[in-house]
Amino acid sequence: MKKVNHPDRNPDFATGAYSDGIIVDGFLFVSGQAAVDFKTSKFVLGTIEEETRLTLDNIKAIVEAAGASMENVVKCTAHLADINEFDRYNTVYATYFPGIKPARTTVQSVLAENIRVEIDCIVKLP
Repeated sequence: MKKVNHPDRNPDFATGAYSDGIIVDGFLFVSGQAAVDFKTSKFVLGTIEEETRLTLDNIKAIVEAAGASMENVVKCTAHLADINEFDRYNTVYATYFPGIKPARTTVQSVLAENIRVEIDCIVKLP
């Protein structure tokens, strides 16, 4: 059985044809997240560091809404608009995962709305 998982956010936020997260069989699958203000549903463009921080804060909100923590994240996939920003992105990313880091794939991708980073993840729920 699938269960939809949403963080506390603007109730008028229309996510389109996907859910922020789906819980199934003890796992949370988080859809690709970006630097979006959950209160206004607007993209917040900035430096790679700023966008990575807000993106991971959004993921953290979704993970915590499911009763887990960032320590429970087992896999991430990250899309960067410019792979040359990898080191700067990675510095911020690492601060969200002290201890054992999740498995990860990071690629350069064409991203919508001029965002610099999009990240999805898989979480093993406690």
